[in-house]
Amino acid sequence: MVLDEIWRSLDGVAALSGAQGGPLRRTVKLILDPLVLRPAQNPLCAGPIVTAEGAAEVTTRLHAAGPVLRATAEWFTLFKQIRRTLRITDGNPQDLYFQRCFELATATGSPDRLRDNETAEAALLELHGCTAGRTTRALREYLTEPARVWELTDLVRVTWDHRPLPEGEYSDRTAEFTSLLDVCAAARGRSTRAEGGSVHAALLADRAGTHSGIQLWSAETMPGAQYLGLTEHPAPPPPPLGSTASTATLARPFDRSIYERVFTVLQAALDRADLPTVPDLVGAEIARSCAPWALLDESLRLAAAAGVVLALGLRPLGDDPNGESVAQRVINGRWRREAYVLQARRLAVRPEDEPGGPLAAVAADLRMPWRPYLRRLWVRLHGRDVRESPLSDTGEFWDVLDGVARSVMLDHRGRVKQALSTGVVGDQADSTESRAS
Repeated sequence: MVLDEIWRSLDGVAALSGAQGGPLRRTVKLILDPLVLRPAQNPLCAGPIVTAEGAAEVTTRLHAAGPVLRATAEWFTLFKQIRRTLRITDGNPQDLYFQRCFELATATGSPDRLRDNETAEAALLELHGCTAGRTTRALREYLTEPARVWELTDLVRVTWDHRPLPEGEYSDRTAEFTSLLDVCAAARGRSTRAEGGSVHAALLADRAGTHSGIQLWSAETMPGAQYLGLTEHPAPPPPPLGSTASTATLARPFDRSIYERVFTVLQAALDRADLPTVPDLVGAEIARSCAPWALLDESLRLAAAAGVVLALGLRPLGDDPNGESVAQRVINGRWRREAYVLQARRLAVRPEDEPGGPLAAVAADLRMPWRPYLRRLWVRLHGRDVRESPLSDTGEFWDVLDGVARSVMLDHRGRVKQALSTGVVGDQADSTESRAS
């Protein structure tokens, strides 16, 4: 709220602003937080809630950065014009250019349209040269070449047919997962997690994550992958190759094509030159998509399995709070304090108040919170798997699980804010806006 209010008082930053006049989410993530506010060096600016002194510090820093932010917006506008001239279509301009534009604005001020076109063009070519051939176009060409389509389709079939099969009856590890989660949640912020470490090590040694992933291949498993929101089908199907993807319409995690899975990797990479080549990415993704949990690393599979135990006990609407574990109580308590949950509670009781509306969609998510939670958890774990970044430390293990819950809450908060600001919720806006603020 503080950022939004101050931002609207700045002139000449429309290129970095959303349709309602506030800063874009990427403006906050890529420019304001790391380059202007710098919360690590300025703790008064850190955290989701700031004190009066913190608000004053944020105001001072943003107004002081006003000239640089205006110059950044001008550089970004120039970059987009040169991008169109060069017919560059790869990558998200905000992700790729925001920080370079801020750098140029800091060093040289506002661009001169006659003098700095060459500077902008050179910067664009340099930025897109970092892809080193790892582009979505290269991926599409690789996956649609006729001879290779047959070869890769056969590879998917063979890999899928050779998945590991269940080996007898697996014991229920829910109690151990709960114990691990509770120890990690109770010890958050403390350096010692010896007890949690021993449970974590035992579950890793027993390949508990792998066993839970194997069980999800069966339509008879309860709760199954469909109930958890990971697939639209009774059981996960073998992945298709695919040739198109859109971040707005991605399939459920276990239903995604090979193209969609690699596409998200390329879109998220800041420097694609550090990634394997496109053929290597595709080969690894085929192996990964046919593995338990569609993950290759055992510690990440364990995190996914523990995430299911945690997520199935999430009750943001406050219904049936009995039997919550320590970890579930930590997240549920934070979630129930969210202002938008109060509105969603009413919609959960009287969904006819807003049939098909955006707040009703949030209410539906809150009635089955494990689905958005587990989908986002899988995305995080998939990204770590591609980067070969395991979760061997219990502190980091909990940080990821807890961070996914925070991310889902922020997403819901943003959707409610957008619904209220665009007026699509009609008569509900007045009553809900006062609570959300």
